Amino acid sequence: MRYTNLPNTEIKVSKICLGTMTYGQQNTEAEGHAQLDYAIDQGINFIDTAELYSVPAKAETYGSTERIIGSWLAKRGKRDDLVIASKIVGPADMSQHIRTGGFTKSEFRDAIQKSLKRLQTDYIDLYQLHWPERNTNYFGKLGYTHDDTEKWQDNFAEILEGLNSFIKEGLIRHIGLSNETPYGLSRYLEESRKGLPKMITVQNPYNLLNRKDEVGLTELLHREEVGLLAYSPLGFGTLSGKYIDGSDTEDSRVNQFPKYNRYSNEIAVAATKKYMQIAKKYGLSITELALAFVTDRPFMTANIIGATSLDQLKENIGSASITLSKEILDEIDVVHREMPNPAP
Repeated sequence: MRYTNLPNTEIKVSKICLGTMTYGQQNTEAEGHAQLDYAIDQGINFIDTAELYSVPAKAETYGSTERIIGSWLAKRGKRDDLVIASKIVGPADMSQHIRTGGFTKSEFRDAIQKSLKRLQTDYIDLYQLHWPERNTNYFGKLGYTHDDTEKWQDNFAEILEGLNSFIKEGLIRHIGLSNETPYGLSRYLEESRKGLPKMITVQNPYNLLNRKDEVGLTELLHREEVGLLAYSPLGFGTLSGKYIDGSDTEDSRVNQFPKYNRYSNEIAVAATKKYMQIAKKYGLSITELALAFVTDRPFMTANIIGATSLDQLKENIGSASITLSKEILDEIDVVHREMPNPAP
């Protein structure tokens, strides 16, 4: 396994981060524990979760993923050799069963205390805002559309002040963002220069079918020393090729949850077929090609992989040892120029 540091810290993290959003719905507690055991044995020390999980979000499964990780932590012990990231939900229809108050200090306390209890730990290493409170382009939106009726008001400093109080209490160590744009990150960075804590990571979707963050955000990441944590590196499984070659099953994610189909549009499928041809030409699986591409981006802190079976997990983690040649990267960019960001 390869390692790097969380930006601006001495915390070493594996370049592959274990995503866990299937625990409690697609995966049982026993399966979650088996995945965690295998990942740790392979050198992974970085685990990502959220209070919202498992996904799709439902009131009856709220917090189930954190509880499964917590029961595993209680059984395993040795908390300090792990880096655990979690998230607080933003306001949205999908999270009305959790809370509706937004990113206030009282809501932070409620969310953090509940996550700590479920995780059976005293602290969270990286605490992230799951998505912005304001209207902006995330969750499949490529371009920003302004809403003149929006009632949101600039509260970036207030959010950082609230989070800072929990850093001082030792309940969280560092803070980050998720589903965020260059505007949002730049405003948090501006406020952090006034003596407030810095957002050190952004967790956004990034894969061969969705490279939109290379326009604008990645320059900001480089120049401000902020790391990207990539989620959906296989585009809900589309970039495994299984929905094209027929190896999917009725339990496959998009088959179970058809609304998660943004990586399955006509152009995205056509682009995936071209990437499959590149992988085959160089003796790789499409999964290996797609994951190795993400892991080695110069702005990438960690690639968040997930799986519903140990066989999938083994292939996904194994991709960490693969480095793509310049020839492969050049061929990938040819496809990208022809079909840029078909599934943002």
